[in-house]
Amino acid sequence: MMKLIKISFFVLLSLFIACSPDDDNGVKLRDQAEVAAEDQLEIVEYLETHYFQLIPVAGNTDYREIKFFEITEETPDETPLIDSEFLKSKIITQNEVDYTLYYLQVRQGAETEYKPSFADQVITTFKLETLEGELANETVTPVKLDLPITDIARRGFSEGLTEFRGASEVTENADGTVTYSDDYGIGAVFVPSGLAYFANPPLSSPIGQYEPIIYSFQLYKGIQTDHDNDGIPSEYEDLNDDGVLNSDDNSNRDNQENFIDPDDDGDGILTADEIEVNDLNGDGIITLDEINFIDSNNDGTPDYLDPDM
Repeated sequence: MMKLIKISFFVLLSLFIACSPDDDNGVKLRDQAEVAAEDQLEIVEYLETHYFQLIPVAGNTDYREIKFFEITEETPDETPLIDSEFLKSKIITQNEVDYTLYYLQVRQGAETEYKPSFADQVITTFKLETLEGELANETVTPVKLDLPITDIARRGFSEGLTEFRGASEVTENADGTVTYSDDYGIGAVFVPSGLAYFANPPLSSPIGQYEPIIYSFQLYKGIQTDHDNDGIPSEYEDLNDDGVLNSDDNSNRDNQENFIDPDDDGDGILTADEIEVNDLNGDGIITLDEINFIDSNNDGTPDYLDPDM
């Protein structure tokens, strides 16, 4: 049983202030494609030489630690991560560089539960460490994280979480704690530095420049999120479909990206009044086909993005 801590992704990692790979702070950065190739080799070598175990934590039924061990002469029969049935991968393109993101899906989570997008909120525990096993950050108590980011410093973590689902049941206990059914998502993601901190690792942490990292986590719940309450879930306000919510996703070029702007085109009419939303199946999850993007003048631009309407 654990009490949920509500905390912003930014606040949680406030000690880990980092810049995106394309912000050099006056320092000459290395070529991203070159670093990506090096990270790929380093991560694959790690996957070939290490195995994992899922370790129960005494007194904490909602947390199981994923621990990684090097294969040695004493453990020759252990299955390396690269050959594990739980290891999967996907390609993430960023700044015209293709990254292979490996993730360990020990358990996906309850099939009935919502699978979060990069723009949502999640309830999770996690551990952040280097490939050398140096601990950089950890929370064993569930926290609510807001995944949308205006830079790309933690994109790999978000992309890993989006492959999982939460627990099918949550029980609120009399003492204020909550208990999750034992079917929540459990996994880890091996993140190239280009999808993490690149040349600007967190201050006072063991993470070095251009260093891959590992997040291991439990996902208890994914929460579809509409940050500006305009009726459009934030994931659908990524105008260029690049998986990052930033200044490129700002229709009226004000100081608010669309996902936090209740009037996306700045015409004085709230976005919520320029669309129609109907949760047809009543599941609490809004899909694109449940949103009517009204285009009053049939010019191909929906009213909520058309300042002339």
